[in-house]
This record gives sequence, structure tokens and C-alpha cells, in this order.
Amino acid sequence: MGKNLVIVESPSKSKTIQKYLGADFEVTSSKGHIRDLATTGKGGLGVDVENDFKPHYVINKDKKDVVKELKKCVKEADYVYLATDPDREGEAISWHLAEVLGLDETLTNRIVFNEITHDAVINALKNPRTIDQNLVKSQETRRVLDRIIGFKLSKLLQKKIKSKSAGRVQSVALRLICEREKEIEAFVPEEYWKVKAIFEKDDIMFEAELAKHNHHKIELHNEEETNAVYESLNKEFIVSDVKKSQKKRASKPPFITSTLQQEASSKLNFKAKRTMMIAQKLYEGVDIGNETVGLITYMRTDSIRLSESFIHETKQYISEKYGKDYVGNVKVSKKKENVQDAHEGIRPTSIMRTPESVKEYLSHDEYKLYALIYARAMASLMAPAKLNATTLSLDNNGYEFRASGSVIQFDGYLRVYGAYEKQNDELLPEVVVDEKLLSQDIQKSQHFTKPPARYSEAKLIKELEDLGIGRPSTYASIIDTIVTRQYVEVIDKAFKPTESGILTNDKLVEFFDSIINVEYTAQMEQELDEIAEGHDDYVHALTTFEDKFEPLLANAYEKMEQIQPQKTGETCPECGGDLVIRKGKYGSFVACSNYPTCKYIKKEPETIEYTGENCPKCGSPMVYKTGRYGKFEACSNYPECKYIKSEKKKAEPVMTDEVCPNCGSPIVIKKGRFGEFKACSAYPKCKTIIK
Repeated sequence: MGKNLVIVESPSKSKTIQKYLGADFEVTSSKGHIRDLATTGKGGLGVDVENDFKPHYVINKDKKDVVKELKKCVKEADYVYLATDPDREGEAISWHLAEVLGLDETLTNRIVFNEITHDAVINALKNPRTIDQNLVKSQETRRVLDRIIGFKLSKLLQKKIKSKSAGRVQSVALRLICEREKEIEAFVPEEYWKVKAIFEKDDIMFEAELAKHNHHKIELHNEEETNAVYESLNKEFIVSDVKKSQKKRASKPPFITSTLQQEASSKLNFKAKRTMMIAQKLYEGVDIGNETVGLITYMRTDSIRLSESFIHETKQYISEKYGKDYVGNVKVSKKKENVQDAHEGIRPTSIMRTPESVKEYLSHDEYKLYALIYARAMASLMAPAKLNATTLSLDNNGYEFRASGSVIQFDGYLRVYGAYEKQNDELLPEVVVDEKLLSQDIQKSQHFTKPPARYSEAKLIKELEDLGIGRPSTYASIIDTIVTRQYVEVIDKAFKPTESGILTNDKLVEFFDSIINVEYTAQMEQELDEIAEGHDDYVHALTTFEDKFEPLLANAYEKMEQIQPQKTGETCPECGGDLVIRKGKYGSFVACSNYPTCKYIKKEPETIEYTGENCPKCGSPMVYKTGRYGKFEACSNYPECKYIKSEKKKAEPVMTDEVCPNCGSPIVIKKGRFGEFKACSAYPKCKTIIK
């Protein structure tokens, strides 16, 4: 009698789920995608553009053994469930698995769950469905689009301007950064001045700033104007108005992917990539002593919806812990929810698992992120904070100064989320109209308007989200790509375009402005949504794009100027051609301009550095040399003597309590040429490095 087989994506997830299902089930993993578009065919696209964009898929080289093992498991199983992630990417992986493993795609064997808990998994098994082909086609359209644009644009840019790559969304992100830099460079600062008065009453210090003159708004542009005002003031101020009001400050909704990345960046100083890696671990399952359970719901989502069971449990918890007055209303999304974001917002799988109760089972960073997610989800269901706000107007010879402050009357949701929100409210004393106040000091200060700020990671993600560009799962990789390609550099936690980035963007804007822009990219995202909903189809979307893209590409090949390598002023000793500076994998080098006809590369004179020892084989002096893996000691009589001094035995890697997100093996601390780093213990079979 065979078993029921459940296939998930991650080894960590499979271990967690196996504990829920018992002996009648075997849970295994595909370790992500098992196949991708080939790099063969016309243009290396792996897509037959002339035959309705028919894709040609191949098994990934590193997944051949995985597929072999999966086929064996399927053969031995009575029934197979596909339990990949609950989004388009996960749906596509299930479809690829069904195709490769020979599963009947009409079977109701696709199960989805938004959280990895016992009840959620069991309930999913009771409600299987067929693979959603609309979701699959939406993901396939995105993949083919990205392949066509990425391959064809990258090939063009590599040939013409030596840029490394281009992409459908990454190029728009780069454009935003470059356009912001142009705004900064074009910005002309304007001078302005402020005048403020300092007061103390009832042991409360406060400030009031000049706002009006004779009931009209006043602006001071230079020191001369400021001095004229300053000399008209005296120490005696009259309270001309006191306005009091009660304000409410409502909590924000639970996290979606983009807001989690933004808040983790600003509050925890986590990069988006790091945030998603930690969230993945919290989602897939953590051993908390008495059970292994996913601590948070699925972390790739556009939805703020919360399940009825979680709402009920959390409201009851809030009422019992803080009182009924602290219970608030459920946040409702203002945007139409589509198929992609049909699952929940990011929340703890149980409000009873407080951060403190699981702290001992989490790493420092896992605890910080879980505590943030937990607090945000709970706060979203709590009552607004109530503040008593006061605005004072003070008159001095027709000049009106204003002071604002507030006092929290009821902390509401701030009871649990106050540590993550800035409290800049100033406390003001009790005063009445016509009361006289003597200033302790009147100060004037010079200021200059500032240019718009560069995009931080959090601000760039927010901008991409607001513009409708990209999807939750893509933000981290978009940013990682433009940094890795050295199109941008990070200065004071903000992105500044490099010369290469500016050149790449300028050429893309010049020749591809109609498709590498915010509006068109957002339109493509909407079209992908329509395919997911069954309102558009794969061939139509790709044909429409290709008809627009190909003429632009042909024009760029014809008219984009090719940047020539910089000449050194020297001639090639082999063919007499000019020597030029070229860029390679390991940096710049000097070579012949007639490559590939002439393959001469100039070798820089080697500086000999002696070690002070002699070769034990031939007696010649030993010298230091630099190779592919760094510095080493060798005989100076090379190639006659090929002796190389062996390195000391490498230290054994140190085990950690983490597991590899790709294969589930233990993560270890290793030592490399740049110091210690974390990596998978299954190297070289698995080459995961934790950054």
C-alpha cells in the first residue's frame, strides 16, 4: 500500500508539515523551481516567438537529481498533492511539477494554505482543487516578457555601451533613481530665515515660531528682512488665541510585503533581501519546544485581509489583556483585491504565541522581525489613540507666533506599537487669552531649502508600490540586481547612480522611452492581472508587446553609438594595432583593439616579493605570488620548479542553529579570504551563502 505524497518547495517546510500528517503521508520538496526557459533557439531565448511564443523548458542542471528522486516518490505513491506557495509563482511550480512528473493536470490535487499550522494544512487537504491555469499563464507571460526584454536589451547594451544588463522592472527602478539625481543636481537652494521665541511657564519649556504679520503669512528671505522683524519685537507676548481639540490617531493595517520591507528597513535597519529571508524562515516553521510551527502567515501578499478566526481570537486577547476600550475595528482595503492578493495580510499564526514566549527559540534578527509583525497585526485591531491637541497664538507688535503641542489622553494601539512610532508632540502649559508671557529668548536662524532626498531602500519600495510596478516577490531582487550590477551605489543608506548607471539609463530613455517608463510598466502589471483573472491571454499580451518592442530594438541597433575602448597610446607588439583598455571579469586590462583577430593581452611587470625562505626542492628563493584564490608562496624558479608551499590545514566550520533555505542542511560559519561568513554545510552540492 503506497502513501500519499505531498510536494512542497522548501525542505524546511516539508519537515514541518511531515510532523502534522503522520505515517500515511510522505512530504518532500522540489527545492524551488525544477525547470526554466532554455537558453537555446533563436537569440537564446528559449521561446519560439514566431510560433505563438511557445516556450521551451529544460530541467535546471542542479535539479536533475531532485527530479529523479521525485519521480521515484511519485511512482511509489497512491496519490500526489501539490502544495507549493499560494501565489502565481507557486501555482507555476505546481504546473511544472505536474508536467515533468507526468501527473494528470485535471485532478483536484492542488492544495494551498496561507499559514503552516496543523489546522491550516489539514483543512487544505480536505479542500483540494485543480491547478489554476490562469495563474500559470500569468506567471509564464511575466517570465517570457522578462526573458525577451532581458536577453535582447542586455545584448544590445553590452555591444554598444558595455553595460551588464537591462530588465523590464529593474530599468524602471534605475530610471527613478537617475531622475531623482538629476533633480538634485538641478536644484538651486533658496535662502530663508526663521524667528522663534522661547518661553517657560509652570516648569514647562516651549517654543513658538513666527507665522504671520498683521494676519498675513510672512516669509523672510534674507538677513536684512529678518533683522527688521527682530528689531520690532520685545520680550512681552500676548496670548491672542487658544485652540483645543481632541484628535484620533488610528493604527495602520497589518503588513503586506512592501510595507513589511519598508518598516523593517526604517525601524530595524534590515535590507529587503534580509527581511524576506528571515520572514521565509518564520513562515516555514520553527521548533518551539513542544511543536514545530510556522509563526507567521505567507509573507508575499498585497492583501491586508485577516481571517475571521484570527480577528476573533485577537480581539478577545486584547479585551482580556488591556480592556474592552482597547478593542478596535478591522481595517478594510480601499483597493480592489485581485487573484494575486487573495490570501491574508502578514500576521502571527496565533496571537497567543507572543514574541517573548518564543524568543528563546529564535535568533536575534528573527525575534526582532517577529515582534514587529506581531505588534503591527495586533495594533491593527486596536482602538485609535486619543490626543488632546493645543495650538497657541501669541502676538508681539502685530507679529503672530504659533506653538503646537498635544498630550496623549488614551494610548489605544500605541500601547503595543508605540515603540515603532515617533512621538514628536510637545507639551504646552495651560494659558488663557490676553495672558502676558515674557520670552526668555528670541532667536533668528538662517536656512536653505533642500533638494529632494535620494531614495532609500524603503522609499524606493514604496514608490514602486505606489506606481504599480513590480510585485511583492520582486522588490528585493530588483534592488539587489541594480546594486550588484553596479548601476547604483549606497551612500548614507540611499541610492546614488554610478556613471555606468547614468549612461545605461540615458540610452534606455533615448531609445526605449515608450516601454521603459512608469506608465507602460504599470500597464503591463495590470495586463498580467487580467491574464490571472482570465480576461486576457498569453499570446495577445506578448504579441502586443513584441509589435511595440521590435521596431525600437532595430532602431537602437542602427542609431545607438557604440562606445569605443579608451586607447593607451601604445601599439600592439604582435600586429601593430592600437592597445586599448578593456574591462573584464577581474577588472581592467590592456589588450589589442583588433580582438578577436589578435588576442594579445599586455602583461603588467610583476613585482617580486621574496619570503625570506628557500625552496625545499631546488634551493631557489621563495616568492609571494597572487593567483585566483589570493596570495600564496611558490618557488621563483617556476616553471622549472613548480613547488608551492601548502597552506595550513583549514579550520573546521562552526555549526549554527540555522538551516539552509534551499536544501535544509545546517548552516555553518566558514573562513574565507575576506573573513568569516555563513554558508551551507552541503557545499559544493549546495552553494548557498547567507548574507
